[in-house]
Amino acid sequence: MTAGQLMARLKQGKLPPAVLLLGPEAYQRRQLKDALVASLPADAITEHDLTEVTLAAVVDDARSLSLFAAERLFWIVNAEAALPRARVSEDGEEGEGAGGDPSPLAAYLKNPTPGVTLVFEAMRFDFEGDDKRKLERVAKFYSAIADVVELRRMAAHEARREAESLAGRRGLRFEEGALDVLMESLGGDMARIAGEIEKLALYAGTRAVGAEDIAVLVPDARATNIFALVNAMGRRDRTRSLEILDTLTKEGEYLPLALAFLSTQFRMALAAREAGLKSAQQIQAHFSRMGVPMWGARAEQVYQTVVKFSQPQIERAMKLIAETDRGLRDARPDDRVVMETFILQLVR
Repeated sequence: MTAGQLMARLKQGKLPPAVLLLGPEAYQRRQLKDALVASLPADAITEHDLTEVTLAAVVDDARSLSLFAAERLFWIVNAEAALPRARVSEDGEEGEGAGGDPSPLAAYLKNPTPGVTLVFEAMRFDFEGDDKRKLERVAKFYSAIADVVELRRMAAHEARREAESLAGRRGLRFEEGALDVLMESLGGDMARIAGEIEKLALYAGTRAVGAEDIAVLVPDARATNIFALVNAMGRRDRTRSLEILDTLTKEGEYLPLALAFLSTQFRMALAAREAGLKSAQQIQAHFSRMGVPMWGARAEQVYQTVVKFSQPQIERAMKLIAETDRGLRDARPDDRVVMETFILQLVR
C-alpha cells in the first residue's frame, strides 16, 4: 500500500486496527500522522517507543478501555527494536536469537479493541542495498498487520511536483531556476524541502525568491556557487568558471567539493553518451530508471556537458580530475592555483 492509498481510506473514515509504516520517507510519514491526529483530541493520542517499552506492554495498553475517548490512536516509534536479536551460527548462517515476540500482537489483532488504531513506525532501514534484508525481517515480524504502507523515498519528479504544490499553497514564487537550486541543494529530500519552503515563504513575503535568498537561508545551500562552477565548466565557459572560482576562494569554500561534483557530472555525461541519450528528457528518464535522483535542471546540466564535450574529451576530463584531486591532496597545496590550472587545461 502507498501513503496516498492510506490517505484515501482515512478520508473515508476507515481507520484500520493496525498499520505498519515501512521505510525512511519522513515527509509522507508526517502527512499520515497529521491526518490521523487531526480528528482526535489530544488525550486520545498515546506515543510509545519500543526501545523503552515492550511490545506486550503496548498491546496491554491498547486493550485497556478509556473513560474519556471512544477512539484512540497509539503511535509506536522504533518498531525495529521489538525484533529478536540476530544470531549467527558456526557456519555463518543468520537466525533468530533471543528478543522480541510478535505473538501478543498477533493475538490482539484477532480481536482488536474497537476504536483503537495502532501505528508502528519502522524508519531505520531503506528498500535497497544491505538494508533490504533487514526491512524484510521487520515486515516478517509484523506479518500479523494487514495494512503495510511502504514509505519509499520520493522520485525526483515527484518531489519537484510536491514542492511546486507546497509553494503554491503558501503563495511562494520562485525566480527562474531558483526552485531547482533548492532541490539540488537539499538532494531532493522532501521533508527538508517542505521545511525550507515554509521558512522562505515567511522571509520573502510577496516577492519572488531567488537563488541568492536560498544561498543565505537554506543550510547546505552555500554549495550554490559550487554548482554554478560545475555548470560553467560543463558548458566550457572559461571566463565564468574563473570568476566563480574567485568568488569561492574569497568565501573560503572547500574546493575539493567542487571537484567531486564535477567528477559526478562527467561520469553521468559519459554514461549518457555511451547509452546514446539525445536530450535532457532522455537523460532524466534513464537515470531515474536506474534509481539515481535526477530532476530537470540536473538533466539539462548533464546534457550541456554531453553537447559541449566529445567522448574523448570527457575521458580526458576524468583523467584531469584525478590529477587535480592528487594535486589538492599534496602537502600544503595552493588550492586556487591547482583549480585554476585545472580549469585552463579543461576549458581550452
